[in-house]
Amino acid sequence: MKRLVIIPTYNEKANISKLISKIQSLKIEGLDILFIDDNSPDGTGKILKSFQKDNPNLLLIEREGKLGLGTAYIRGFKYGLENGYDYIAQMDADFSHNPKDLIPLFEEAEKHDWIVGSRYISGINVVNWPLRRLVLSKGANVYTQIVTGLPIKDGTAGFKCWNRRVLETVDLDAVRSRGYSFQIEMNYRAWKAGFKCHEHSIVFIDRTVGQSKMSKNIIYEAIWMVWQLVFWNLFGKIKTVSKKDV
Repeated sequence: MKRLVIIPTYNEKANISKLISKIQSLKIEGLDILFIDDNSPDGTGKILKSFQKDNPNLLLIEREGKLGLGTAYIRGFKYGLENGYDYIAQMDADFSHNPKDLIPLFEEAEKHDWIVGSRYISGINVVNWPLRRLVLSKGANVYTQIVTGLPIKDGTAGFKCWNRRVLETVDLDAVRSRGYSFQIEMNYRAWKAGFKCHEHSIVFIDRTVGQSKMSKNIIYEAIWMVWQLVFWNLFGKIKTVSKKDV
């Protein structure tokens, strides 16, 4: 059974060494780690290359510049499908997602279509966030549920694991989100394709090293994207891919 975890990076040299060590220590069978680096000015890509010598399961895709979180994951999903991975996870590089939670996410993915590492399925499990950020996040999820009907408590979560059958069916080339609204869009497209999500409770710990990638443009994109998804669905533009086209 082949497993892949996709980790986009941009200026994460302070976290990357420890992150690789933590994931490797989990001894998850058949796991490869795919980093997608957007030409980090701090040399993250160079550090990753140096680790590849001693870590044959460490993969690296380097891109020419900062092209957005959404496009990084789409690139990773396509790599996973093209190379025969059964389960494909996604996570952040800043330790806001605990690497140990990869174990239950991969286990749950064997029983469900896709798994969300949820901050809100059992109360509010967030550490070190200021109240304003927590209100913004929780409000965004309530807003998403009301507008789209998406039955997921944490629709903006970035810690997930997909069964390949979902990614084979969703039209990845049609995904338009570049920022954090990508998480909402992928959930919505998978849900509309008839798949069911399972939320696994995690504790989210805000980054202690490096800088957040959140910006006003990312927030605005998410606000409008939920309405676009609803309209695309009404006009039949949320389509799936035929198995023969995969």
